[in-house]
Amino acid sequence: MSNSQTPAFFQDSAQLLTQAGFKTSNTWYHGTASGLVDSISKQGLKSSGDVESRKKAKSTMATIGDSFKERKDPIFLTQSKELAYFWAQSRTQSRNSFFAQGETPVVLAITLSDEFNSNVKTDVGGAALIMSGSDEFMDSIKVIYESNNLTAPEIDPIRADRMDYLNLLGLAYCKQNISTEFIEVLKES
Repeated sequence: MSNSQTPAFFQDSAQLLTQAGFKTSNTWYHGTASGLVDSISKQGLKSSGDVESRKKAKSTMATIGDSFKERKDPIFLTQSKELAYFWAQSRTQSRNSFFAQGETPVVLAITLSDEFNSNVKTDVGGAALIMSGSDEFMDSIKVIYESNNLTAPEIDPIRADRMDYLNLLGLAYCKQNISTEFIEVLKES
């Protein structure tokens, strides 16, 4: 993904990004696919919320004679619309390969109260993204930093401060479900 593939409406890194990383506030973003928006609008964001994809994966594994281990993923968040769009593209691609419904990327804005905002944590699972070596996400981060005339971060996953994953890479999560009252579907006006 390059910065030019992100619609201008979502390009917010110029306002959020410094060499120290992405600024944070009570507003977070979540990237998803259009096929999930109706459910999210009714039920909010839930941990491991893409029930359809989990069912399809479980069915596929059973068909090939393998087991499927259920896991409960948190709700992944970022402080940047631009990064949320990256994750929306990823979720959309995954769902389109499963369901072939022509879904499109969607970015949700989540504005939390100060009290609820304390439930958002840095996602140190980002270490796996770094250790993979040739990950699209790390390439995207590099493009975003460089398009803002900044040096892309080089994080050693063994020695990194856990806050680097939030500040430098925009990776966060929340284990609590997020009610519809906090969620807005972003649309270009």
